[in-house]
Amino acid sequence: MEKLHTINILVHVFAGTIALITGFIAIGTRKGGRNHVKAGRMFLRIISLVILTGLLGVFVFQRNTFLLVITLLSGYTAYSGLRALRLRGSKPGWKDYFIPAIVLASGIYYLYYISSIGMFWQPSVTYSTLGALAFVTLYDIGKLFIPASFLQRVFVQEHVYKMTSSLIALVSAFTGTVLPQYKPYSQLLPTVFGLAYIVGVFIWLGSKSRPQFSFKQS
Repeated sequence: MEKLHTINILVHVFAGTIALITGFIAIGTRKGGRNHVKAGRMFLRIISLVILTGLLGVFVFQRNTFLLVITLLSGYTAYSGLRALRLRGSKPGWKDYFIPAIVLASGIYYLYYISSIGMFWQPSVTYSTLGALAFVTLYDIGKLFIPASFLQRVFVQEHVYKMTSSLIALVSAFTGTVLPQYKPYSQLLPTVFGLAYIVGVFIWLGSKSRPQFSFKQS
């Protein structure tokens, strides 16, 4: 079992490294351009492996339960960010309400669980991560009441916010692991820089014509 755990860690680290590289390429290239789309697709593919190995580490090998909430945030925002492009502001289907409800319920249970056993990794990091997860899932559930006209105006911004949030979660997990002596700042600073990037892109989007993404609608 220990050997399998070691293999799982190696795969997780390798996949996480590739996800970070492709994620930074995606945010550093022209939005909607060929390199952006290509890197974004690779990021989405490889992050599936990061999520799988993270979940195996928590549920099978029972290591570092904080990986669960990071995995929930990174995995769900990546999935929902892709859905934002595919829907392009059209009203979501049933799964677009069901999946965020399950993810939100999992986050609430995680909070209950760590409270019941008296274990918090870093309260500031734990609560900020769960808060970010709640914000995204509640927004998606709330689309049931949001006019389609509004969703159509902001789907690109929604995509940017969610995909950047997914990358931020990965970066926070990485810096928290390699720079544990600087916690919680090594985990919180990526969020600060990520939010600054999001604000900058939102301002840019407000002054430019909407980028043309090539993802097919589902």
